[in-house]
Amino acid sequence: MTPSSGFEQVIRGIDQVNEQDPNRQTVAGKDWPKERLYSERMTQQLKMFAPDAGELLHIAARAQHIRRWAIPRSDYPMDRAGYKRWRSELAQYHADLTGHLMAEAGYDQKAQQRVSALLLKQRLKQDAEVQLLEDVICLVFLQFYLEDFAAGHDDAKVVSIIAKTWGKMSAQGQTAALALPLSPAMLALVKQALAG
Repeated sequence: MTPSSGFEQVIRGIDQVNEQDPNRQTVAGKDWPKERLYSERMTQQLKMFAPDAGELLHIAARAQHIRRWAIPRSDYPMDRAGYKRWRSELAQYHADLTGHLMAEAGYDQKAQQRVSALLLKQRLKQDAEVQLLEDVICLVFLQFYLEDFAAGHDDAKVVSIIAKTWGKMSAQGQTAALALPLSPAMLALVKQALAG
């Protein structure tokens, strides 16, 4: 992929927004704004998983959690319906904010709508690029965030989440997941989820 100047402007814009994240995470001695780190991980995983991915997919991957802290989960009822509404409104917020950055960088309405469709996960399982983005999201979760999630939940809940994550992935994504450098404890939970 040869990036356009508009692409570089959008990526810079996403990064500048995510630099403002008040939540911090330290990795290998470096202090990161949490969503800035997440966006880097999404980009790196996309490059490894789909080296030929186009720039609109790269924008969607980078913007997957843009300014996520602005809409906290705690603002919604702590039940399944509340969780689904939070996720839906968050996705729309990400899509709107990214569309604004794309418009500023000179992208046309069609390109903005395409990235919006990717971020809103429209036609998951039917649209190859939406599925590819979902695979990358799942791979990043399994590699970098599963361990922390597991620390706060019992094994049954973790196994259930892994099984749901697995169900969202393509066969190619599942193969890539099995090659991730997971800890023995996480690998055991993955195997348990797949056996169930």
